[in-house]
Amino acid sequence: MGKRNSQRKNAAMFESDDDNSSVSSSSTTRSDRVPVLGTEEVQLDKDSLLEQALDALYEKRGSTREKALASIIEAFNSSLQHEFLEKKFATLLHQCLNSVKRGSSKEISLASHAIGLLALTVGPGDNAREILEESITPLSQAFKSVSDSLKISALLECLAIITFVGGNDSEETERSMQIMWQVVHPKLGSNVVASKPSAAVITAVVSAWSFLLTTMDGFSLNPKHWQESISYLSSLLDKDDRSVRIAAGEALALIFEIGSVEKFCGEAKSSNDGSIQGSKPREGFSHIQGLKGKIINQVKNLSAEAGGRGSAKKDLNSQRNLFRDILEFFEDGYCPEISVKIGGESLQTSSWSQLIQLNFLKRFLGGGFVKHMQENEFLHDVFGFTPKKKHLLDDEHRISSAEKRMYRSPNSVLNKARTQLLNKQRMLSEGRNAGHFAVNVGDEEV
Repeated sequence: MGKRNSQRKNAAMFESDDDNSSVSSSSTTRSDRVPVLGTEEVQLDKDSLLEQALDALYEKRGSTREKALASIIEAFNSSLQHEFLEKKFATLLHQCLNSVKRGSSKEISLASHAIGLLALTVGPGDNAREILEESITPLSQAFKSVSDSLKISALLECLAIITFVGGNDSEETERSMQIMWQVVHPKLGSNVVASKPSAAVITAVVSAWSFLLTTMDGFSLNPKHWQESISYLSSLLDKDDRSVRIAAGEALALIFEIGSVEKFCGEAKSSNDGSIQGSKPREGFSHIQGLKGKIINQVKNLSAEAGGRGSAKKDLNSQRNLFRDILEFFEDGYCPEISVKIGGESLQTSSWSQLIQLNFLKRFLGGGFVKHMQENEFLHDVFGFTPKKKHLLDDEHRISSAEKRMYRSPNSVLNKARTQLLNKQRMLSEGRNAGHFAVNVGDEEV
């Protein structure tokens, strides 16, 4: 099919030039005027507002805690609260976790979002490790006790973000991916009777799972965890809900992009020692080719769908465009190219991994996306993006975006060498944390 002109340079514009900071300034003004406990509107500095909101998380009334969490989220969206977190990081984290454990559906959703923002704000390091270690059990338990789709989606996003920032190795990432997978795809033999997940929950699971898969390379995946996952995702392409089909399509493109496809499609047959007994190599290859042929046919149909399964024309066009890109990738190996304008600089992606990371973080940050992309150094590293102001300051010290992307790509020679070195260091130190965000977030190649 040849490389289409539509290799699509997406015209998404997120303008927030230096002389036009309407996104952050309007939010800040509104935040500064929202009292959490009082009834009078009083101009408060940001730290005072956050202190007041933090105090409100101790209140017995759930609606008061919900208002406080909403104020905290707004404050973290409008400004990176580093000074506040230097003093109150642990307190805020544990109060948010208390809300996850005891709160209403709305409170759990708000608290989950706040924890994710907390992780993105502190960036990789000891604090991000603490967020992941302290949150993993409460989040896992919350999945078992809730059924509301909005609440489950918020928990999934939170788990994805805190693992993305705070995870140190592939085992930790796969642990979170397994927790997600169990929400819609419980293990055989489980005593838990799972209710049929809604389309919204399936979409949220596949999106969060794919987001974490972008940080992995095919070599580090444990095949016993993901047998038949390609078949499952292929079945989702036939579902009536368009969001489910789109999420599944992106996940399948990503799986084929990162390689080691056999780890996702074999039939799991465990031996007595727990290892996976795969089929013969030739049979395995034929199985993979058969699956890929089936998926290509499904993708062709979805790229030319006339409508009927979903009403909005805009959504239908988005689906057609996406599946045309997926089809081109399967047939010719080309990935979609996206360019997003942020404050006068272009953020560009050229792989499925990058595109999935960008879309996930845009959805999670919402109105705070521009602010974080301009000021959050962790996200600068993730995307190899240098905002306009930083360009002027860093010209002498900056490596190119292409070099950064090459270094971070899980498929790059540099990154594989780095991964091997870090694995060796972990073995020598017997699991002792070396203090920097080793393999997994270093792998967050976009």
